[in-house]
Amino acid sequence: MEVLHLSDITWVRGKRTILEHVNWRIRANEHWALLGLNGSGKTSLLQIISGYQWPTHGSVTVLGMRYGSVDVREVRKHIGWVSSAIASRFEADASFDKAYEVVISGRYGSIGLWQPPTDEDRQDALHALEQVSLLHLAEAPFNTLSQGERQRLLIARAFMAKPKLLVLDEPCTGLDIRARELLLSSLERTQNNGEGPTIIYVTHHVEEILPFISHALVMDEGRVAASGAKQAVLTDDVLRNAFHVDVRTTWENQRVWLTVR
Repeated sequence: MEVLHLSDITWVRGKRTILEHVNWRIRANEHWALLGLNGSGKTSLLQIISGYQWPTHGSVTVLGMRYGSVDVREVRKHIGWVSSAIASRFEADASFDKAYEVVISGRYGSIGLWQPPTDEDRQDALHALEQVSLLHLAEAPFNTLSQGERQRLLIARAFMAKPKLLVLDEPCTGLDIRARELLLSSLERTQNNGEGPTIIYVTHHVEEILPFISHALVMDEGRVAASGAKQAVLTDDVLRNAFHVDVRTTWENQRVWLTVR
């Protein structure tokens, strides 16, 4: 089954072309990294996938549902998101909620809980917290957690809805190296049983791309610079051209690292 199919996507806003002739196909059992500099089109592509923006040209099919012939709100129920925008909403509106309550809210798609959680909700939330190594902080208020702990908590929250597609939008932004590696280790554990959702991991730091991520798409100025199996895409030539910096890649423990020449 195809999880995502973007066919010849072009998006023009005013006189500016934001995305141009973008094609992207994600099949079952694939996990993708989406890379590119700021302004390369990554966020615009996510807006198209989520149905919050409509392309000027081309077609969007997510989980077998083609936009324009389905209620996009129904599609969104099957997509999990982790982003700085969601974290900001909890900081503003639910900062005193306990960690396990934040996780449970993912099942209902709410910021904060508006109904008493069930015993099943609590058990599932505790299991999700264990997966991201936060079980010991289940009763801790959101506003007492570190930034890294908050990001791991939001990953646990996203899993509560049992999404078929999970978008992680730069989840390591602002984290120090220890917090980053803790988050990445937690994410890898969620994929160990092979039963998790398809993941799109958005970043401009290639060292965050974990071994289980099989493919990569690189954006540059609104176009696809390269797309395919990550070993074929994450090369010196592709990244040099997309990042506009002379870089060299090295691989260690199935992860790629960049150095600037």
